[in-house]
Amino acid sequence: MRNMKSDKLRRALNLYAVTDRRWLDGRSLYDDVKLALEGGAGTVQLREKDLDGDDFLKEALQIKSLCKSFSAPFIVNDSIETALKSDADGLHVGQCDTEAQKARQELGTDKILGVSVQTVEQALKAEEAGADYLGVGAVFPTGSKTDAAEVSTQTLKEICAAVNIPVVAIGGITKENIKLLKNSGISGVAVISAIFAAEDIKKAAAELKLYAEEVFL
Repeated sequence: MRNMKSDKLRRALNLYAVTDRRWLDGRSLYDDVKLALEGGAGTVQLREKDLDGDDFLKEALQIKSLCKSFSAPFIVNDSIETALKSDADGLHVGQCDTEAQKARQELGTDKILGVSVQTVEQALKAEEAGADYLGVGAVFPTGSKTDAAEVSTQTLKEICAAVNIPVVAIGGITKENIKLLKNSGISGVAVISAIFAAEDIKKAAAELKLYAEEVFL
């Protein structure tokens, strides 16, 4: 999957859905992810901070199969073990998680590796370590990650200009503010609550997809 052409990966990252089970309200994560994919999400990241290893793996296998049916890359957050056991398309790590270089060594060359960064220095280091794309944020205030430092639009532009791999903005992005990211150089947006906290997940994803295509493609 890592060998997919760069422009194909960029298109897949245009609308990047990141899961959050806090919004399930009795529904299954599988069903919510399916709605997001039906609405136009091009990539899905499974983010679980509280599930044990076995439950995480079981869920990863289910979501991976679902993503495959939509030809959408399936990314596991943080857990190299779960990414490898589930044969996920890739792994995403933060600055406080596994080092990018170590992650690339364990993943091999065929998997997609995404890295969260907040500075140009971190971005260049991640690219050199083998990252295929970068997640940059929080670009707007967010309640999904209360410890996430905000990244200015200027810094976002500088990161995009400094690297040769796709950059995805994350943090507090909604259909109301997404246009503020136009001309920043990013390839897409990673969205959590704007999709999964919506009353109509499929509709929310479809609306965001339209805005994302208008702004970034």
